[in-house]
Amino acid sequence: MLYYLFEYLDKHYQFPGASLYSFTTFRAAAAIIISLLFSTIFGKRIIGFLQRQQVGETIRDLGLEGQAEKAGTPTMGGIIIIIATLLPVFLLAKLENIYIILLIVTTLWMGAIGFLDDYIKKFKNDKEGLKGRFKVLGQVGLGIIVGATLYFSPDVTIKEKLPVAQQQEILAQNPNATPSMFFKAEEESTKTTIPFVKGNEFDYASLITWINPKWAKYAWIVFILASIFIITAVSNGANLTDGIDGLAAGTSAIIVFTLGIFAFVSGHIVFSDYLNIMYIPRIEEITIYIAAFVGALIGFLWYNTYPAQVFMGDTGSLTIGGIIAVIAIAVRKEWLIPVLCGIFLAENLSVVMQVSWFKYTKKRYGEGRRIFKMSPLHHHYQKSGYHESKIVTRFWIVGILLAILTIVTLKIR
Repeated sequence: MLYYLFEYLDKHYQFPGASLYSFTTFRAAAAIIISLLFSTIFGKRIIGFLQRQQVGETIRDLGLEGQAEKAGTPTMGGIIIIIATLLPVFLLAKLENIYIILLIVTTLWMGAIGFLDDYIKKFKNDKEGLKGRFKVLGQVGLGIIVGATLYFSPDVTIKEKLPVAQQQEILAQNPNATPSMFFKAEEESTKTTIPFVKGNEFDYASLITWINPKWAKYAWIVFILASIFIITAVSNGANLTDGIDGLAAGTSAIIVFTLGIFAFVSGHIVFSDYLNIMYIPRIEEITIYIAAFVGALIGFLWYNTYPAQVFMGDTGSLTIGGIIAVIAIAVRKEWLIPVLCGIFLAENLSVVMQVSWFKYTKKRYGEGRRIFKMSPLHHHYQKSGYHESKIVTRFWIVGILLAILTIVTLKIR
């Protein structure tokens, strides 16, 4: 709202300072400050409200050190993250931008699924919460919305660089050529980026066109299926990572900040030209959303670090995973998720490996055996005697290393 107000004041009255709101960097800085202040200042009041509503966490006895002390800690704290993110977005972002709309829908959609799950657990006294099939159905529904929007919307386009020979020809004719002259016209495309590969572009349509080139018209099916898989996998990964104080929020802040770098350079034609990457018109706007989200996550950590005063619950973890997945798909960096979201991947794999091996050994030997002392992975380290603060800090360090490796892919191919 403030963006449109100051745009009007600048256009009609040349109001001093109003032009600042035309700069993405200024609005992103303002967004992170607003979200950080809201989550830290008003977060305490929201926690107090949750305590009055007796929305306390019910702790299962898993034999983990310090577990009993967490009983009764308010959950559903993901509400803090959601409000602290959306508030500066509505104030500072261009709300007609297709990527902003998609992220708002994602936040509300996944937030509603997570909230319903937490609500059933706390107020209906059902420890299982929302049935797994309904969670998956919600994730699939979001995947369809995201995939269809990104495929069919005329506002979702890319610009690829011209061949080197053409660039040299343009430069020879015009030594003062601007970077925009080295790019092709905007086009709708299902192309994305593959890391560590010289020709680092991959077209989802190629998964079926090798069979028959005429099948290119069905590429939307492949793209939507990929979106469903990515959103489901990342949101479940974030959900599994939310097991000890500060782990999910801190890890996610690192991931989202890194995606913000990719969004900014991909949406800036000068940086896209310098880095020789795909230019995505209008994607730069989601930098404001990402900044607000990072501020909300860091502000939430004020109350979520050990010993936690509030847990995010599925309201927060499912929302976080959904947002990360949608940003990665929009920025066309979803193939970097196994690297950037390596913590989520490890948590997911530890559960899959543990369950699969237990079932296999029980069937074969009549007794189930385990690979880890407990899954997800962070509980294995707790069982090994590590304090949860040390586990979280080390996971954050690994997350930072993975983020650096991900950023390096901009130039290493």
